[in-house]
Amino acid sequence: MLSAPFTRAQARASGVSDRMLQGKRFVRVLPGVWAHRDLSLTWEHRVTAARLVLPEAARATGITRLQMLGLDAGPRLPLHFVVQGDHHLALPGVFLHRTRKLAPGDETGVCPAGAFLAFCARARVVDAIRVGDWLLAAGHTTREEIVALALAAPWRDGAHEAIWVCEHLDPRSRSLPESELRVVLGFSGLPTPEVNPTLALDGVTLSPDLLYREHALAVEYQGTQHQVDRSVYVADLDRLELLRAHGFGCLEVTKERLSHARTLVGRVHRELVARGYTGPPPYLDGRWQRLFSRISHQVGPRRDRARSA
Repeated sequence: MLSAPFTRAQARASGVSDRMLQGKRFVRVLPGVWAHRDLSLTWEHRVTAARLVLPEAARATGITRLQMLGLDAGPRLPLHFVVQGDHHLALPGVFLHRTRKLAPGDETGVCPAGAFLAFCARARVVDAIRVGDWLLAAGHTTREEIVALALAAPWRDGAHEAIWVCEHLDPRSRSLPESELRVVLGFSGLPTPEVNPTLALDGVTLSPDLLYREHALAVEYQGTQHQVDRSVYVADLDRLELLRAHGFGCLEVTKERLSHARTLVGRVHRELVARGYTGPPPYLDGRWQRLFSRISHQVGPRRDRARSA
């Protein structure tokens, strides 16, 4: 009663009357679900509360299921669940999707591949690539599993979108920002960099985030942990110093620089040119701009896909 949300039936079983629930000791979390006023509601508490009021057959899906797997990205609310059949239920902070047939899964939620399909239905290209890379790198699913599930039930929300985005996933990216950095540069038309390749310099093995080997240019994402953790910060300095000593250029990208993607692409292009690149300049219209729009805009309206199926 003090450590988690509870239903009216659970309250009665613990000796808490309906009248007591209306008092100041308890707060309503969802219709039919309460919590003690001193409980600091976490995201996990809200998931528990939703499960108490949703149909027993409802399963976590989309971004909510992915966050249960450990994804540290995306909005925490509303919570996304799915139920088989035409069940309508409106709850604050909870979105209950309906489907003709649930994706494989367990009592916790749909399988990771199924959750990714649901996420792709409404996701931007860049966000789906970030999340897809993370899923593959963490071993939660494979590209083959995602495509197989989508092809087995192409009517599922996000099936066509997931197939489209799978062509752009790379499990070698080690973080969400690294994935974003990779595609921001890759979709611009610049040469494709190697992702976390292995370099042996003076007996030391290095693995730059992105490497333009032909032009000896390394592009490194520097997250906040690189500045907060002194051991990481010092290791970064040593690594960059070694790269530069061997003639590599090192371009460091921060969260702020990544948020100005167009400017960042221009800067990488200038660095490449300074190191002998004579290819075409980046093209920041059309394909590149699609990174920041929904995948559904790339695959077309569902009715058109149905005609071509």
